[in-house]
This record gives sequence, structure tokens and C-alpha cells, in this order.
Amino acid sequence: MNEFVLEQQNKAATVAQQPQEMIRRLVWKICVATLILMAIGSATRVMNAGLACPDWPLCYGELVPAKQMNLQVFLEWFHRLDAALIGFSAIALCGLSWWHRLSLPKWLPWASTFALFLIVFQGILGGLTVTELLRFDIVTAHLGTALLFFTTLLIIGTSLIPYQGTGTVGKLPWVGLTAAVCVYLQSLLGAIVGSRWALHQCLSGEQLCDVMYSHIFGVVPPTIATLAVVLISWRTPALHPALRKLANLAGGLLILQLLLGVATFRLHLQVEPLTVSHQAIGATLLGTLVVFTVLSLRDGLLPQSQTQ
Repeated sequence: MNEFVLEQQNKAATVAQQPQEMIRRLVWKICVATLILMAIGSATRVMNAGLACPDWPLCYGELVPAKQMNLQVFLEWFHRLDAALIGFSAIALCGLSWWHRLSLPKWLPWASTFALFLIVFQGILGGLTVTELLRFDIVTAHLGTALLFFTTLLIIGTSLIPYQGTGTVGKLPWVGLTAAVCVYLQSLLGAIVGSRWALHQCLSGEQLCDVMYSHIFGVVPPTIATLAVVLISWRTPALHPALRKLANLAGGLLILQLLLGVATFRLHLQVEPLTVSHQAIGATLLGTLVVFTVLSLRDGLLPQSQTQ
């Protein structure tokens, strides 16, 4: 009799976990697509393809502008295509979260709704970047919202994965959060430098040098904060292996990002793959710190427990 009751309870738990597992997989897929989207957006900017499609949301009045297709048009068109797919996926995520809300954490439908709001707002900004002819503040807000959407998805996905804490994180959650915020702000400074072409203008005519130097010197806070995450993780005994790996990954990405930053500066942004990689690695570093922060918060607040 006891075995029968346990078997029924296990079956019920498995059924209850199915929607959460489905949503978790969907969230991680959208995360990957968003990272690709930001890389394509960076390539679109450095290739001067931001206005390759002069209208919006169509391109030359068509869904697929076959006659006008070239590399620049393809970059802008594919950027919009990827954004549209992410938008539909966000709608699906929100719908599934509310449909299965009784078997999901109470915060999940609201978090997915917030993610949907961000992607809708991102779409509006995307249209304004074209209609307002790449105005730098709109371009910067466009990237900032994309990064915020990306981090929101990472928070949702990381909160849903099974995790058993050790309760040894100490102040690491707050150090990780500080590092993530610093990297996010530094990414916004980089977006301003890129959207205003501050490096080119400073080197050619000594204009906007203050904007360029703000990004160069702005690297100090995120570097110190990320190194603090790595060093404190090394010195923390019995730290969860996942947190230790994430801290090491953040340190490696930081070194790579600094090298890419120096290379792009020395080469005056003339090598497009380096510039695109610089932004992509920056977003990956931000994502790594966000995942680290969420897991360490779960470790500190809910030791020896798993997400319900």
C-alpha cells in the first residue's frame, strides 16, 4: 500500500514538473537567440547597415527583399527576422506561463509578462532607430533594453533549474550583483561610443574624446568587481562547484574582453569581427555574472533546498 501511494505521488510530481521543464527549455532557447540577435545588431552597426532597409517593419516594402539583397540588406533583414522570432517566442512564453500558472512558481507568469513588455518596447525602439535615422540615444536605449531582456530571461531560467545550495556563499551574491551592474553600465557606455562614432571623431578631429575616455576609464569598476568575484570564490571553502566554474568563466571572459577592447582601440574599429566579438563577449560576461548572482542568492537564501 505504501509503495502504491509513493508511486502515485511520484507520478503527480512528475506531471507537475512537465510545464516547468518545458518553459525552462524555452527560456534558454530564447536566451541563445537573444545573444545571437545582439551580435547581429552589432554587426549591422559596424557594417553601416542600420539603414539598409529604409522602411519598417518591412524591408523595401517586402517581407523578403530579394531584388535589393546584399550583405548590408541581409544583416538588417536577418536582424529583424531574429527579433520577430524572439518576439513570438516571448508571447508563447507568457501564454504558457499563465496557462500553467497553477503548477508553476507564482512569480513566473509575472516575470514572463515583464519579459514580453521588454521585447515589445524593444521592437518599438527598433522601429525608431530606422525612422529617426539612427539617433544615438535611441540606439543606446535599443541595446540597453536588449541587455535587460537578456538578463531577465537568464534570471528566469536560472531560477528554474534544480539547484542544491551549500550555504557558504557569504557576501558573494552582492559582489556578483555589483559586478553585473557595473558590466551593464559599461556596456551602455560602449553603446554610446559606438552609436556616436566617438573613437573615429576623437582620433580625427579631437571631438567627443570625453565620451571615448569615459568608456576607457569606465572599464575599471567592472574589472575590479569581476576580479573580486573570482578571488572571493577561490577563497570561499566548500563553494558549490557550479559557482566556482561560473566565477572562473567570468574571469576568463573578462581577460578576453579586455584584450578585445585594446585590439579594437588600437585598430581604430577597422576590423569588424573584433568589434562584434567585443560586444558579444561583453554580453556573455554580463550573462555569466547574472547567472552567478542568481545561483549564489539561491544558495544563501535557500540552502540545501531546491526550487519548488
